[in-house]
Amino acid sequence: MAWALVWLIVGIALMIAEVVSGDFVLIMLGVAALFGAGADVLTGNLFIDVAVFAVASVGMLVLVRPALKRRFLTGPTHHTGIEALIGARAVALSTVDSETGQVKLAGDVWSARTLGEHHPPIQPGTPVTVVEISGATAVVSAEP
Repeated sequence: MAWALVWLIVGIALMIAEVVSGDFVLIMLGVAALFGAGADVLTGNLFIDVAVFAVASVGMLVLVRPALKRRFLTGPTHHTGIEALIGARAVALSTVDSETGQVKLAGDVWSARTLGEHHPPIQPGTPVTVVEISGATAVVSAEP
């Protein structure tokens, strides 16, 4: 039972150290050490504990770590600032044509224009979608 306590302390210490490193190596070794603690409680044999720790370490590092890193590194992208406004809905406050206009976008009044001269003017009160932000002007198109 004394070895189970050692495995437990090592496992917890490695998990705490992972907070500093953030590379998912120490957490894998910490979990493997907890498996070693469980093996000691069940068998009481240090050689079996070390074997369980070794197998669990390799398994966690080879199988679990890559999937975990992939999950955290390819998470959803959060757009901020101007990028967050692309695709947002707004409402035309004045007639919006290829040169001038105003829309209410994200609670603020923005100068706006349509995509180009071949697009018809957008009348006040019409819902629009922001296609791009050009300087301080929202380039919009009427919603279908």
